[in-house]
Amino acid sequence: MLILAKILIAFVMLEHLFILWFEMFAWTTRGPKIFKRFPKELFPATKSLAANQGLYNGFLAAGLAWTFFIDDPVWWAQIAIFFLSCVSVAGIYGAFTADKKIFFTQALPALATLFIILFI
Repeated sequence: MLILAKILIAFVMLEHLFILWFEMFAWTTRGPKIFKRFPKELFPATKSLAANQGLYNGFLAAGLAWTFFIDDPVWWAQIAIFFLSCVSVAGIYGAFTADKKIFFTQALPALATLFIILFI
């Protein structure tokens, strides 16, 4: 189960690195294709806001990456639980405020990983 938890943490971490790239560097080019319900003229006007969100996603990815350098199992679990909880809350909030798909792409993988860690 520990190996599965680490694989899922890596998946969530890589997903947030992708979100960092998307929101910081591809917001105006890929954004309108992904968030089709938003007007296209919204993306250039919100570029700096999206970049700020991307930076925060990078911090979440960094926190999850940190777990791969922790040898103590209790400390590892505490750090993983904290950052996965942050991802879960962000995903749930995003599902309510931006797009329901965010729950399935962000929150659900983090919640599944949390569940595995809590029951190892």
